[in-house]
Amino acid sequence: MSIRYKRVLLKLSGESLMGKDDFGINPEMLQHYAVEIKSIVDKGVELAIVIGGGNIFRGLQAGKSNIERVQGDYMGMLATVINGLALQSALEKNGVFTRLMTAISMDQIAEPYIRRRAISHLQKGRVIIFSAGTGNPYFTTDSAAALRASEINADVILKGTRVDGIYTADPEKDPSATKYENVSFSEVINAKLNIMDMTAFTMCHENDMPIVVFDIGEPSNLSRIIQGETIGTLVQ
Repeated sequence: MSIRYKRVLLKLSGESLMGKDDFGINPEMLQHYAVEIKSIVDKGVELAIVIGGGNIFRGLQAGKSNIERVQGDYMGMLATVINGLALQSALEKNGVFTRLMTAISMDQIAEPYIRRRAISHLQKGRVIIFSAGTGNPYFTTDSAAALRASEINADVILKGTRVDGIYTADPEKDPSATKYENVSFSEVINAKLNIMDMTAFTMCHENDMPIVVFDIGEPSNLSRIIQGETIGTLVQ
């Protein structure tokens, strides 16, 4: 079976781990992710994952809690490590070999991020989970995804969301919004479509890194994209 993308960076939001809960990690969503990820790893895809931490703490919330922005961002990075540990555990229970790598030194629980080591893990068929963002405040996990995808020479960023692609407006608010199947980086900028923060999006644009935005909650979507089906919206 031919696959369209050999090396993939999968970006998952922390919020999607909540499922129908108000916060935290929903066990059913965690298992859903593990099954979806295993389905493409079994096809021979080299996979790296960047996961957010918004289900636990978002740095941008810090101001409302009288927490300094920089401190809040570090708290958000730690939240991504918690999610990374949970995802690692779920994947390994499903028979997927993984490595958790972190941009902040935590030797007892994760490997430090080293680019050449990360690529070696991918070549050996291990799924890498990149946590703690870039290790720097003021940068989102979208920026971490764009950076790591470029560093490991990924073929594409697959951005798993709660909607099935990019629309002319928010489909949850505007029933007349229409979906794009393909859209250029320039069109996204001109139309002010909200896909990633501008730092992350600019990095993808400059490095010719295509992005597929799709509904991660729909079973088999991930596998279908890998096999070349038109799912979600392709930005290139």
